[in-house]
Amino acid sequence: ENSLLKTSTCSSVNPSGIFVSPYALNLSSFTKLVKRLQEKHPEFSKEKIVEAVQEVRKNNKGVLSGLAISSIEEKTSAIL
Repeated sequence: ENSLLKTSTCSSVNPSGIFVSPYALNLSSFTKLVKRLQEKHPEFSKEKIVEAVQEVRKNNKGVLSGLAISSIEEKTSAIL
């Protein structure tokens, strides 16, 4: 879940000292997406939803950047 979107080309260490991968996902966007999908599909666990989002990423040449959140949500719902 930390590598769903490529958001920068350099890595860094955040103020709490945690390494931030160059492929780190914007976690607030990811959290919102997962929350929306959990509301739409309460029968699925968070883990299943994350797996479905990762499948969408795999089907989109390994990245989610460039896809609208609504599009990711629709594609993930189709997989679920």
